[in-house]
Amino acid sequence: MFDFMNMMNKVKEAQAKIKEAQAKLVYLTAEGESGGGMVKVTVNGERKVLKIEMDESLLTPSDKEMLSDLVVAATNIAMEAIDGKIKAAMKSATEGMIPNIPGMDLGGMFG
Repeated sequence: MFDFMNMMNKVKEAQAKIKEAQAKLVYLTAEGESGGGMVKVTVNGERKVLKIEMDESLLTPSDKEMLSDLVVAATNIAMEAIDGKIKAAMKSATEGMIPNIPGMDLGGMFG
């Protein structure tokens, strides 16, 4: 027979672990590079940009458009990297708690 109370306890336990894992996301970081490392962007697990580093040779008015493109590219690479780290952290936090139901993808819940 289906144990509804046990199921509810597992859901509450999973929710607590998810909240705990989400609170730790601020400490996850990822870096993206473009232009052969001339531009580096660091982001955290809350998808906030923490730091942008640029090679000084790019800081000329004639390179303004290229610099903008490199910053965008490095930021996008960093965001893709942090998304993978976020999913891995959330999966680890809920490992064994949420049942693997065929056809039901819960991966989108975390990011």
